[in-house]
Amino acid sequence: MEGINKYKYGFKSTIAQCWAISGVWLLQIELGIQVITSTIVIGALENNAPRDKNEFLTITREEASWFGSLSHLFTPLGNVLSSLLLDRLGHKKCMILTNIPYLIAQIMLYFAKNVEMLYACSILMALGVGFMNAPSFGYAGEVCEPKLRSTLTSAMNIFYYMGTMILTIIYSITIQWRLTVLITTVFPILTIIILLTIPDSPMWLLAKGKHSKAHRHLSKLRGKVSYDKCENEFQEMVRYNMPSYNNEPHHKENTNTWKQLFEPAVLRPFRLMMIYFFFKNLLCGLPLLPYLVAIFNKFNAPVNVEWTISFSMFLSIVGSLMAVFLIRKLGKRFLTLFTLLVCSICYILIGVIGVYWKNTETITSWIILLLFLTTILIASSGITPISWILIAEIFPAKCKNILCNISTALFYVITFFMTKYYPDYSNLVQFYNVFTINGILGLFGCVYFFFYLPETENKSLQEITEFFK
Repeated sequence: MEGINKYKYGFKSTIAQCWAISGVWLLQIELGIQVITSTIVIGALENNAPRDKNEFLTITREEASWFGSLSHLFTPLGNVLSSLLLDRLGHKKCMILTNIPYLIAQIMLYFAKNVEMLYACSILMALGVGFMNAPSFGYAGEVCEPKLRSTLTSAMNIFYYMGTMILTIIYSITIQWRLTVLITTVFPILTIIILLTIPDSPMWLLAKGKHSKAHRHLSKLRGKVSYDKCENEFQEMVRYNMPSYNNEPHHKENTNTWKQLFEPAVLRPFRLMMIYFFFKNLLCGLPLLPYLVAIFNKFNAPVNVEWTISFSMFLSIVGSLMAVFLIRKLGKRFLTLFTLLVCSICYILIGVIGVYWKNTETITSWIILLLFLTTILIASSGITPISWILIAEIFPAKCKNILCNISTALFYVITFFMTKYYPDYSNLVQFYNVFTINGILGLFGCVYFFFYLPETENKSLQEITEFFK
C-alpha cells in the first residue's frame, strides 16, 4: 500500500485529473462509435436488407465480412504512424490529430455510393483508431496518481461503451444509418476543443529534457499544488524515466530501444499482454460485433434486434461502471479469473443448449439470449477494461510507447482474423459449436492466468516494472 499512500493530494487534484483525462474519455466514445458502425451498416445493407426505402446500396455476405474486418487489419498501420510521431509530438498533439481521419471517414460514409467507398471509410477509421491507442492509453497511465489510475483508466471503458450505445440508440430511432453516422460527427469536434485545454504528460516532458515544464504540468494535474507538495512524486517520475538514477548502471549500455525490446523484463509483460488479448477477444464478443444482427436473429428470440443491440451496449456500460469499483475492491487478478471463468461457462452452456435442447424452442431462445447478454455484462466488468489498464501499466518506461503501439497493433491483427473468418469458422464447426469451443479454450486461459498474472492494483508504475525483472 506504500505506493499509493505517500502522495496526499486533495479533492482539487481528483478534479484536475478527471479534466485532463476527459479528452481520452471522449476519444473512447469515438472509438465505440467507430467499432459499432460496421454493425449497423452491415445489418442495414447485407443481402438486400435495407429497411430505409431511400437506401440504394446493398452488400453481400463476403463484402460484409471485409467491411467488418478491414477496420482491424489497417489499425496496425495507424500504430506505426503513431510510433513515428508520438515521441516527437507528445500525447496531446497526437490525440488531437487522431480526430481528423475519423471526421473525414464519417462524412465519406454518409455519402458512400458503393462498397469500395465503404472499404475506404473502414480503412480510414482503422488508421485513426491505431493512431489513437498509444497516445491515449499512455497519457491516461502517466497523468494519474497511483490511487486513481485504475479508477480513471477503467472509466475509459464506460465511455467506449457509451459511444456504442449512443450510435445504436440513434439508429434504433432513425432507422437511417447515413443520418446516424452524420450526427456523430459532433464528437471529434468537441474532443479537439477539450484536448486543446489539457496539459502534456509530465513523463513525456521529462523524456524530452524539459524538467521545469514537467514539474509545472504535474502541479496543474494535482490541482495546482505547490512544487514542494508534488516534489516526491516528481522525483519518482524522474527515476522511472531515467533508470540510471536508481543505481542501475547496466541500463546505460542499453541505449538502443529496439535492443531493449528483447530483455526479459520487456518480453515477460509483452507475452502476458498478447495472451490476455487473445482470451479477451475469444470471450468478450468483439469479433462478433459486425455480425450481431445475424447472431441475434439466429438465437430466434422474439425481440427487436436493433433495440436488443442497444440494450447489450447498455449492459456493457453497467459492467464498466461495476469495474470501476470492483477493480479497486477485488483487484485485477481475481476479477480477471472470475470474469473469464463465468464467460467460459456461459459460452459452453450456449453451445450445449443450442445443439441439444431444441424441444421447447421459445424457452431455449430466451435462455441462450440471456446467457449471451450475461457474457457481455460480465466481460465488460472484468477482462475487457482490465486489458487496457494493464497495457498502460506493465511496460517499462524506456520503451513504453513503442510497446503500447506494438501490442495494440497485434491486438488488432488478432481481431481482424477472428472477425474476418468468423463466418468461415461458424460454417466449419456449426454456429453453436463456436461458443462451446471458445468456452473450453477460455477455461485453459483461466489456468494460465492463475499462474502467471500478477496483481498490479495499488502498485506504482515503478513497482510493477520491478516485478517483471
